[in-house]
Amino acid sequence: MEATGGLPDVATIDWKAPFRWLGGGWRDLWKAPGPCLTYGLILALISMALSYALIASDAEFWALALTCGFVFVAPMLAMGLYEAGRQLELGQKPTLGEMLIVRGAFRQDIAYLGLFLLLIYLFWGRIAQIVYGLSTYHLHRTVEDFVTFALDTSDGHTMLMTGTVAGGAIAFLTYCAVVVAAPMLLNEKTGVFAAIATSVRAVADNFGPMVLWAVIVGTLTLATAATGFLALTVVFPWLGLASWRAYRELVPGPLSA
Repeated sequence: MEATGGLPDVATIDWKAPFRWLGGGWRDLWKAPGPCLTYGLILALISMALSYALIASDAEFWALALTCGFVFVAPMLAMGLYEAGRQLELGQKPTLGEMLIVRGAFRQDIAYLGLFLLLIYLFWGRIAQIVYGLSTYHLHRTVEDFVTFALDTSDGHTMLMTGTVAGGAIAFLTYCAVVVAAPMLLNEKTGVFAAIATSVRAVADNFGPMVLWAVIVGTLTLATAATGFLALTVVFPWLGLASWRAYRELVPGPLSA
């Protein structure tokens, strides 16, 4: 069923919906634990290696900036998990090979979405660099020095507040554009502009619950940094499968096998 302008209808959800998605995603994770946890482990190892390389190169600030900016590229990295969620919904068993190489993801519209997110990510990184540069004339070469500056000085407090407001605004606008668009593009009949428009409508029509979902996803994702990203092994596939359920409840319709 389609709404005005050829876009699919968007369902109205309640405040309990984000918790239903989490519960459903958790159950889905244990229906195919092998490929899903391996998928998460691969991402966790890459994240750990990248962070270690940055810290070893005295680039702690960039390690922190890239950690916070991870939420911008996560929707594209989760394409294999959306495919797993789709197959589980159809009663099929996903394999790791099918998750790593998603056939439906090799098309122009998904490439356009990926390019959009990459540009936003780079823009966010530049904003973070500018905020840091305007906050101090010192280069903090260790994690301890940077944390001390951020938490114990007025300039550091200003940097944190400015960076949080600017980064939060960019992150939320990006979230509005992709929260439904990324999994929706597994449908080969959907174009990138229709997917983004539907995603924005889904957030606008369910603003409160979708803000709650954004907080849950952002908090769980960033909290994995406290474990050196090892927790991504479980958290990332869990959230990816839950995000597929979110899309299916927000934009209900038949699935193709």
